[in-house]
Amino acid sequence: MIHEKRIAGPGAGPYDLTLGPDGALWVTMVHAGQIARLARDGHLDSYQLTPASCGPSIITEGPDGAMWFTRNGDHQIGRIALDGETASFPVPTPDSGPFGITTGPDGALWFTEMNGDRIGRITTDGAITEYPLPAPQALPAAITAGVDQAVWFTLTQANAIGRITPSGQITLHPLPTPGAAPVGICGTADGAIWFVEIAAGQIGRIRTDGRIEEFPLPDRGARPHAIIADPPTGGCWFSAWAAGRIGHITPDGKIDEYDLPTPSSEPHGLAVAGDGTVHVALETGGLARLERAAVDPEN
Repeated sequence: MIHEKRIAGPGAGPYDLTLGPDGALWVTMVHAGQIARLARDGHLDSYQLTPASCGPSIITEGPDGAMWFTRNGDHQIGRIALDGETASFPVPTPDSGPFGITTGPDGALWFTEMNGDRIGRITTDGAITEYPLPAPQALPAAITAGVDQAVWFTLTQANAIGRITPSGQITLHPLPTPGAAPVGICGTADGAIWFVEIAAGQIGRIRTDGRIEEFPLPDRGARPHAIIADPPTGGCWFSAWAAGRIGHITPDGKIDEYDLPTPSSEPHGLAVAGDGTVHVALETGGLARLERAAVDPEN
């Protein structure tokens, strides 16, 4: 069974979430300009950012134990400590539109610049380096660390998966399906990089040698948005934004989907807890929770 919990009004926009080192869920409220913290006992704290239009988007645990997030609306990288203290760091490129963010293999955080066609790197003391992409108007979106000591990212408009090394060397891998528009991306323990194709209604996988496989969803119009590794099975969970579902794909490509209680809830980011529980941010104001005991994707 999937449970939903409302944590904000429909205009606040829970967009992404991740588990922090404190065991709490940290959630970006993209429209309200807030970061929310939901403790395991259900206690909710909200931290207001300035300006409210800063557009907090993707959030991740940093190497320093704080939570780092992109501020897509005012082109900054944000940091919030576990006690709620916040800081922000302007991206050098004007109107860069930072979106995806992940901790890289080098002890820094890496992020995408949707408007700036760059990949950025920020150290925990706020020093930023930018690497221009070899493709114009590529719209880099999500980003993830691979087990190959590199960072991988989606290029939505360039229809490709990119890879950047800690030294800044970039390689692009075009997708087989034209106009697939990859968005979400994640890595799994076996070294594969998984991604979703929002326009094609497919899940993709790329190996470190560049070999790409694509797995069509039963509903090609589901608009898959985000994807995250599922360590208990070696597969991944993904959100189907337009369909009001979340789905699971196994390493051999078997897909199972589960309807959310509120069909028009607009699921976006996901997080998987250590016990396998799946948490989903619902842009209409809530969070969804799917217990591992209730659904076994292996069956």
